[in-house]
Amino acid sequence: MLIVFTGMFVAFVSCYLLVRFNSLHAHLSNDLTDAGPQKFHAQPTPRIGGVAIALGLLVAYVFDRVINPDQNVISQFGLLMMAAIPAFAGGVVEDLTKRVSVSKRLVLSMVSAGIGAWSLGAVVTHLGIAPLDWLLQWPFVAILLTLFAVGGVVNAVNIIDGFNGIVSGFSGFMLLSIAFVSFQLGDIFLLNATLAMLGALLGFLFWNYPHGKIFLGDGGSYLLGFWLAELAVLIVARHPEVSPWFAALLLVHPVCETLFSVYRRKFLHGKSPWHPDGLHLHTLIFRRLNHRQWASSDPRHKVQCNSMTAPYFWLPKMVTAVLAVAFYDNAVALILSTVLYVASYVWLYWRIVKFKTPRWMVKHDRREFRSVGHESSGSSSKRDRRSAGFTGLRFPFGLRARNRRHEMSGKYKVYKVVAASGDCDRRKTR
Repeated sequence: MLIVFTGMFVAFVSCYLLVRFNSLHAHLSNDLTDAGPQKFHAQPTPRIGGVAIALGLLVAYVFDRVINPDQNVISQFGLLMMAAIPAFAGGVVEDLTKRVSVSKRLVLSMVSAGIGAWSLGAVVTHLGIAPLDWLLQWPFVAILLTLFAVGGVVNAVNIIDGFNGIVSGFSGFMLLSIAFVSFQLGDIFLLNATLAMLGALLGFLFWNYPHGKIFLGDGGSYLLGFWLAELAVLIVARHPEVSPWFAALLLVHPVCETLFSVYRRKFLHGKSPWHPDGLHLHTLIFRRLNHRQWASSDPRHKVQCNSMTAPYFWLPKMVTAVLAVAFYDNAVALILSTVLYVASYVWLYWRIVKFKTPRWMVKHDRREFRSVGHESSGSSSKRDRRSAGFTGLRFPFGLRARNRRHEMSGKYKVYKVVAASGDCDRRKTR
């Protein structure tokens, strides 16, 4: 456990220094609030949290070299860190210059995967599907699949990095799962590599969630994505008793999000698969399940809604992590769990898009309502509550209820319904 605390302490201090002296590097590292369709923070924020994680990981590795007498474990740990350099470097340069394209970062991720395959034997050799397993007997096919799989997972983890704590929570549960199985199998190298990253991640998480003082950035998400992908490949390659669907279940969310995003952009909207949009599942949950930011001009409310998005993904990730650990050697159970998750994802996405979100998922805010007119106060109040979302999804202004007048009230300028009108009036503020 000392390796966890070492990485956590170094990452924590590094994040503190980056936040405390942000003015020195803000012109390079700050993520602006209007920099794209996936920006949902209230003020410019440094996006180089990956540097702090990398420093925590590096110090944890040095500490492991000092206390661990097994030179084979130390050597493998060092090779894994060396393999992560291209993917991490591409992300950090993008954070600082904003000039590294997605395709170039994908290539760098595949270079990292190639280094891992050459130095550590991190190659996908079987998938539990007979025809594909026959093809993977050819080394060229196995290595090629590994490069695309690892590169795809790295970019997939970057795609789901949209709100405070989503990627950190997802990665934390996955690292715990791999650490537990590695401990059961007696694989000290994988256990130490997993715990070192977990400690560095925890040190970063303190500053990222819930207040979003610093972001992972592309450097952090690419480093985390590569580390998770390599650990998933290695635990299957080094231990034949571990089903490849163990890794598939742990990575099902980012992979499903990426494949669905490519399908949506390319085939439904006719755009480039690399073109960013605001239609990811986490973005829809933020906009349609957490609505305080639509009704308030206070930046603190926007930060709060940003942070309330991550728990929607932590619970299903925790469930998949528990199932993966419980059935890591049972391919049938893992396949069923993976299919069930994909079906749940598609169902929830469809429900949110069609404005049919389950009531229990909607975050309700306390609001004041008053009715005027000839109708009874009871019926009018009930109608106003329905419109505001007490029996369904509350919509942001501009999407629904344009025929209602609103006024500003309270310290944080919260809108409240004043009267119903048959005319389409504009929203009035005072």
